[in-house]
Formats: sequence, C-alpha cells, structure tokens
Amino acid sequence: MTQQRRLTYLLGIVLLAGLVLSGCGAADSPAASDPQSSAAQADQSQAERIIQHAMGETKVPAQPQRVVVLDTGELDSALALGVKPVGAVSAFADGEFPAYLRDQTEGIKNVGTIQEPNLEAILALKPDLILSSKLRHEAIYEQLSKIAPTVFTESVGVTWKENFKLHAEALGKTAEYERLMQQYNDRMAEFRQKMGDQLAETEVSVVRFLPGQVRIYMNASFIGTVIKDAGLPRPAVQNKDVFMEEGTKERIPDFDADVMFVTTYGPAEKTDLAAYKNDPLWSQLSVVRNGKVYEVDDSYWMLGIGIQAAQKVQDDLFKIFLGQESGA
Repeated sequence: MTQQRRLTYLLGIVLLAGLVLSGCGAADSPAASDPQSSAAQADQSQAERIIQHAMGETKVPAQPQRVVVLDTGELDSALALGVKPVGAVSAFADGEFPAYLRDQTEGIKNVGTIQEPNLEAILALKPDLILSSKLRHEAIYEQLSKIAPTVFTESVGVTWKENFKLHAEALGKTAEYERLMQQYNDRMAEFRQKMGDQLAETEVSVVRFLPGQVRIYMNASFIGTVIKDAGLPRPAVQNKDVFMEEGTKERIPDFDADVMFVTTYGPAEKTDLAAYKNDPLWSQLSVVRNGKVYEVDDSYWMLGIGIQAAQKVQDDLFKIFLGQESGA
C-alpha cells in the first residue's frame, strides 16, 4: 500500500471515529444537556482565531500545543517564540536538525525531510497546527489540512521577517515576535553606529559551496537581507535583487570584495572548495591576499532562515568586524 493510500485510510478512520463520537454525544452524553459544558465549548470556539495566509484562511487554536513544522525557518521561529514543536522535518536524510538549534530540539520527533515529509508520522503526532510554505509544500496542502489546521507562508528565505510575523500570529505569540524583532533591529543599529565611516567602505561577498554547485548569494536571499540590514555594501556584481547566481571557476574574480564569507553545505570534501582554493584565480583575489576570507557556519548563514539564525549572523558580524563577542 502506498503512503498516499495508507494516509487516506488512516484519515478515514479518524473522520469516522469523530462522526461516531459526535453522534453518541448528541444522544447519550450528559454533557450534551449540561449548560456548563456548552459554555465551555462556546469559550473554546471564541478562543479560536482566523489566520490569513498564502493558501487562504484557516481557523487555528488560540494557543496551539502540538505544532508540527515542515522547514528550518518554521522550526527556528517556533523555538524562538517559546513553542517546542512535537514534530519537525530535517534538511538532510540523516534526520539531524540544524546544528545551531540542536540544544533546543531534544524530544522533537523527526517527520521526514523538507523534500519528503512523512504524512503518516505527522498524523500520528495528532498536531493542532502545521506550519510550512506554499513554495515547499503546496502539492500536499490539502492532505496536511485534513490532519490539522495548516498555515503557509508564500515563500522562504528573503521573506523571513514576514514569515516570522505570520508564524507568531498562528502561534499566538505576536508580542514575543515584536520584542525579538526590536532586539534584532536595535542590535543592527548598534553595529552600524560602531562601524562608523568604515561601514560604507567595506564591501562584503557571500559564496556558498554545495556538492556539484557553487553559488554567489545576492540581495534577494535570507543572508542578503541580513547583510543589508547591517548596512554593509556589496560588490557591484553581487548587488542585484536576485537570489543567487552560479559561481563557476571563470567567475572567481566576481567573488572579490573587502571581506568574503564562505559556507559549505554538507561535507566539505563533497564540494569544490579545495579545488577553487587551488585555482590560480583564487590566489589573485585581493580579499584572499589580504587574509579577509572567513568560513562561517552554513547551518545559520544559509539553512536557518529565521530570527535565531539572523541573531547568530549578527554575532559573527560583531566578532569579525568589531572584535566583540556575543553579549559583550
């Protein structure tokens, strides 16, 4: 039996059980004629909220208790807002959650990967809210909605602030969202103030090495927004409102800047980082000659796409540019 058919079967059992119980309740349950019980049900109904999102509108609990998240940004958001999901997907097939969140994820059930969420595992957790995005999981939205109220953002990455706001609304944590965003904005203002005149003179390049591909990250990306918020300019060739461009060896000169940040996705030995470093064009880069190439953590510079990831990038910027450790 395929996963789709098994899920349909399980959903049928759940729906049938609900009909049986509702029928029994109407005829036989003392609660049916108990005014206090009716009042409690009315309060519960009033406590539910309507959330507008990428797929329309969805009624969600006032304070969701059993949340499942289907991307790294949603996991980051929920944990930042003080909600530990009961289930989450991983970026890799090994089932590991992003390294920078690992001390917060104990007890969270893995429910597949971003590319292939395990619908049966999600159903088994009996969630009362599911968070994801139209970009990732539009094809399974209807199935997810039959399991639990499901709220989708439109996209990921460059829209991380808007996504964080929607996640907070769905989780009933708007005040905490506002506090965290104010904290983020205040810290960026502090960074810009401490950098002073040096800020406008420090162009920043961002390059990511993946198995089989090298990417030059531009403005329309998660990291592009954080770098922009910091007030750091980009080299002209990278100052584009697109997500990324492929960085072939012929384009190594386009990596150049005053400072270059490099990340690797997955094991370094499976990427071309070493081969690029051995290329004659690499050694000719002024940023290499000046010793201003920094290898940073891909798990929050690239994978995290949430407020906690952005805060970790802030920590790196303070340390690298100002010699200031987190909290100093």
